[in-house]
Amino acid sequence: MNNLLGLYEKALPRETSWEEKLQIAKELGFDFLEISVDESDERLARLNWTTEERRALRALSEAYQLPILSMCFSGHRKYPLGSRNQQTRALSLALMEKAIKLALDLGIRVIQLAGYDVYYEEGGEDTRAFFIDGLRQSVEMAARCQVMLAIEIMDTPFINSITKYMEYDRLIHSPWLTVYPDIGNLTAWNLNVDEELTLGISRITAIHLKETRKVREDQVGQFRDMIFGAGDVDFPGIFSKLRKLRYRGPMVIEMWGDNLPDPIKEIKRTRSYVLEEWEKAVAL
Repeated sequence: MNNLLGLYEKALPRETSWEEKLQIAKELGFDFLEISVDESDERLARLNWTTEERRALRALSEAYQLPILSMCFSGHRKYPLGSRNQQTRALSLALMEKAIKLALDLGIRVIQLAGYDVYYEEGGEDTRAFFIDGLRQSVEMAARCQVMLAIEIMDTPFINSITKYMEYDRLIHSPWLTVYPDIGNLTAWNLNVDEELTLGISRITAIHLKETRKVREDQVGQFRDMIFGAGDVDFPGIFSKLRKLRYRGPMVIEMWGDNLPDPIKEIKRTRSYVLEEWEKAVAL
């Protein structure tokens, strides 16, 4: 595989230190780590790290020769850009600005944004309009710092395809806004993944690798916590398409270790599985 293969931070047990995270990911053969800044108070607090804390993590990253290249920023689930509450929208933008500054200080190149207008309330045309306005301001902040913002294809209908993302790409019209597709989510929504990847190939900054189960009339689908190889994702077919499209960007294995009896063992198995499926794609 010519592409860099990264590991999502949450694949590792929550209690592991940063030094342990970097050491384990390096020993397991990964090229980089993706940090999580989710809606929990614990991880949102990272946005307020001191200069010394930021330098310490960067020093560890350099010591283990394992960069932190991307940030999964899902804090907007709790404080969404599209909120009907003006104070929440202001806080959402303030968090975005802090995330961009943290990325700049840690050497992170891409911030993955959740493709939600709102999450814990019902959306509408007003929340979509607020989201667009907040997204435009976020991209302007990111552009000033040369940090890329990339919208993730999500597990809700708001932006659940690259086709839908392209509408926002046209509206914002900036080189600092791209797409970060999750091939598991694309599969789960019963989309033609080949066509979606072809449509967005010039805007894809990174790709999440995740196993899912499709949404059907008789099932709601499953968007996370699935063992790779036990779901509906056609990894060889998707990898074959990416090779034909000459995709050379990074890919990240997305897992949640807190829900696994032996996360390190499963990470090893999953990495081997991904590399084996990539080799199968060569023959397709």
